[in-house]
Amino acid sequence: MPGRCGRSIFEAMERATEPKVVLLVRLLNAIDEGRHSFEQLKDRIAEGNGHRPSTRSLRRYLAVLGAAEFPWHFDRASGTYRFADGYSLKRMRLSEGELFGLVALRSIAHSIGGSIGASIGKVTSKLVAGNGNGRARTNGHVPVAFRLSEISLDERGERAFGVLSAAHRASRSVRFTYVDKDGKRTVRTADPYGFVVSSGRIYFVAYDHARKDRRSFAIDGIADVETLGRTFVKPEDFDIEQWAASSISGVLHGGPPAEVRVRFAPRVAKAAVAARVVAEEQVQRHDDGSADIVFHVDDVNELVRWILGWGDQAEVLDPPDVRKRISTLARSIAAKYQ
Repeated sequence: MPGRCGRSIFEAMERATEPKVVLLVRLLNAIDEGRHSFEQLKDRIAEGNGHRPSTRSLRRYLAVLGAAEFPWHFDRASGTYRFADGYSLKRMRLSEGELFGLVALRSIAHSIGGSIGASIGKVTSKLVAGNGNGRARTNGHVPVAFRLSEISLDERGERAFGVLSAAHRASRSVRFTYVDKDGKRTVRTADPYGFVVSSGRIYFVAYDHARKDRRSFAIDGIADVETLGRTFVKPEDFDIEQWAASSISGVLHGGPPAEVRVRFAPRVAKAAVAARVVAEEQVQRHDDGSADIVFHVDDVNELVRWILGWGDQAEVLDPPDVRKRISTLARSIAAKYQ
């Protein structure tokens, strides 16, 4: 999904009990057995929860594994799915979390680029190509392209990210200097909750002690990071995926939650529906090909800017105050070009 493909990568890698992770691991194990048909793969995936995936879902899971360069293929002679001869995940003795890392990181590395992408790519290339005897079974090409912005951190940013990551793993509070988008410099003390990758930047999500609330900080604006002696316990109900899902960027959370209904013209309706920029959306399709989408967001201004990107192909229907914001911005933009 274009708006959120790179979100919460680092947190997701550590959560090996997520439903999708379990399904992908079950699928990998079933393929490794080399004796299941397409329908039997559905049964294997359903083990444990009784929910049998649809044909479309299973094909999507297989595509994800292919994008991660697991060398599976369909053996027409036996009618089963299996790995290339000589390849076996069992020989690699990977945990479920490590398997998920291979599934997710191979394709992501090609997309995010920069030093982080290069490092991820080198490691996963060695792991995915390995088959127990040192022979590679892939052609080195990933057949799926994720169009994410390249992430680029300078030496200071790389150093800050490394210290913050270690503090997050150790549940240690940190102190750092932060320069915001307006150039204001402050010293913050915070508890690391995780990271969000969005629009080519990495954001540090934390509980800010002074403001007594959760905040996000762009890594490239952080300097002089110091790990403190105090430890903290992250709230059990905090889920960084859910936190990011109510924001288009995954980062901005300003004001109370709001519902905004937008009508998209037939020309762009399919693309707008497919974008799925926030987790909570309701879609109503019309006979003429247009579509209404109700967005549930935490930052209305962020949604307004996104809507403007659709030009005259999108119209806010309600609430009235958001229509007014769009109207005011449209007049201001028009004035710049007169």
